[in-house]
Amino acid sequence: MPQATTATIDDYINTFPSNIQSILQQVRQSIHHAVPEASETISYGIPTFDLNAKHLVSFAGWKRHIALYPLPAGDAAFQQALAPYRRGKGSIQFPFHTGVPYALVEDIVRLLVAEKLDAER
Repeated sequence: MPQATTATIDDYINTFPSNIQSILQQVRQSIHHAVPEASETISYGIPTFDLNAKHLVSFAGWKRHIALYPLPAGDAAFQQALAPYRRGKGSIQFPFHTGVPYALVEDIVRLLVAEKLDAER
């Protein structure tokens, strides 16, 4: 995890080794693919994507994994898909040694968008 406060997501990603940078960039691209209208910021020291001026999803690089926060409720099948990556309430961890399921990242973000839009109605 970065030692110093970073101003942009690029700054944040550049604090990691090059092999991890590429994974973080792919997570970033997956989020943008799922919600292209999201804006980027740093919140609590980690990359965060906002939708309609509210935080939607964040990710963080760690020593052995990437974490994604928060998680949508989803249905039983979705929860089963998340099960191998769950490590705590409201977040999941993708270990570097197993690879990041980028399609699942996109699914998570799309569900977060749907939940956010439902809550705003």
